[in-house]
Amino acid sequence: MQTCQRSEDGLRERCGRWSAWNWKCALMSATVRSAAYAVALARGGNREGVAVIAVEMVYVTLTAGLYAGLQQQALGLRRRWVGDVAIVFGVPGLSQLVDWLVHRAIGAPIPHRALLSVCVFTLISALFHRHVMRHGGFLTGSGGHSLGEDFRRIPRLAVSFAVWPSHVLSRLSGSLRSGMARRLRAVRAESLA
Repeated sequence: MQTCQRSEDGLRERCGRWSAWNWKCALMSATVRSAAYAVALARGGNREGVAVIAVEMVYVTLTAGLYAGLQQQALGLRRRWVGDVAIVFGVPGLSQLVDWLVHRAIGAPIPHRALLSVCVFTLISALFHRHVMRHGGFLTGSGGHSLGEDFRRIPRLAVSFAVWPSHVLSRLSGSLRSGMARRLRAVRAESLA
C-alpha cells in the first residue's frame, strides 16, 4: 500500500516506502534488456550465455522497478537539469555498476561485446525514459495513466523522441548564431568608437 502526501509547494508527492517502485518500467526493462543480452550473446556463441541471461532476467526484474522509481522521483527535483542528469546518467550508471558486480560475483562475467551493447542501449533507454516520463508516460502512482494508455501513447512519444535531437540542435545553433551576432555587433561598436 502506498500513502502519499502532497508537498507544501504542491509540486511533489512524498510517498511511503513503495513509492520508489515503478512496476511498468520493471516489466518493460526486464523483457527488453534480456532480449538485448540474448541477441548479443547469440552472435558470440558464448556457452555461459544462458547463465548471463538468467542472471539478467532475475536481476533486472528485481531492480528495474526500483531504478525507474528513482528516475520518476528525480522528475520532482527543484532544478530540472539536476533531475535530468540523475535520470540519464546517475541512476543508469548505478544500475550498470551493480549489474556488472552481480555478474562478476556469481562467476558469469558479461562478454565485452554484450557489455558495450548494453551500455549503449542503457544510455538510449535512459534518454527515452527521461523523454517519456517528462511527458507523463509510464509513471506510477497518482501521476500515472493505465498501462494501456501508456502503450497507446508510445508511437507519438517515440516519434517526438526521434526528432528531439534535431530540435535540440536547432535551438543550439540558433543560440550560437544569436550569440555570435551579439559579439560581432560589440566588436563593430568598439571599432567605431
